[in-house]
Amino acid sequence: MVLALVWGSSFILIKKGLIGLSALQVGSLRIIFAAVFLLLIGFKSLPKIPKQKWKYIAMTSMFGTFVPAFLFALAQTEIDSSVSSILNSLTPLNTLILGSLVFGVSFQKRQVWGVFIGLVGSLLLVFNGAINHPDQNYYYAILVIIASICYAVNVNLIKRFLSDLSPLSITTGNFAVLLLPASLILFFTGFSEAIHLESVQHAVLFIVILGVVGTGIANILFFKLIQISSPVFATSVTYLIPVVAFFWGLLDNEMLTPVQFLGAFIILIGVYLSAKK
Repeated sequence: MVLALVWGSSFILIKKGLIGLSALQVGSLRIIFAAVFLLLIGFKSLPKIPKQKWKYIAMTSMFGTFVPAFLFALAQTEIDSSVSSILNSLTPLNTLILGSLVFGVSFQKRQVWGVFIGLVGSLLLVFNGAINHPDQNYYYAILVIIASICYAVNVNLIKRFLSDLSPLSITTGNFAVLLLPASLILFFTGFSEAIHLESVQHAVLFIVILGVVGTGIANILFFKLIQISSPVFATSVTYLIPVVAFFWGLLDNEMLTPVQFLGAFIILIGVYLSAKK
């Protein structure tokens, strides 16, 4: 429930950040603020990571944070935050598919139907949105779907290779790896030349909240959830994320069409069937 409230609010924070910042600046600042916060509270946990585990820490940092942070920011330059959050709920389906195809996790016939139904709902949501919102480029929805696949890879990697490490060690290790590349990207965006602008400073405040709470603290909670449950159950938090994000979207004058509501409902049915015991 806490993760749903935090991550459901992340999409509107990205949207507000994009008012004064570019997508690359939003993604890199999100990582930098999370990294600084986590290194302050979790620096002592880094020596607890065995040397042979660092390659998995680096892989999970790329799939679980680095690539999605930029993909979501870029996608929301063209599509609504509520639509982005609904498409993110494909993560459990992708977790199931990748788990069975790559990581050898067994699956049931019902779960295959869940995957198929979820894809139908996604297509309905995207195509209807493209028709009714000609001012938005719904090809950017593909970026959210790619991000959900990255999350699925991340969850399976953590469950398979990092279950013996503490959530704080994993999270701090992830962001220790990402701090330098994120800082380099931010440097080349010309951020330092625009920081004096009021609109940029206002946008940065939203990204501070997104980085510290919506990324740093949320990742610690999420990695703990993966360890004490299954990958598909952990990613089922995405059931509730669209609900929170939709209400934030309403407050910010976003609205789904009736057919998009139907598409969102179909996606959640598919996720339910794939994640059900």
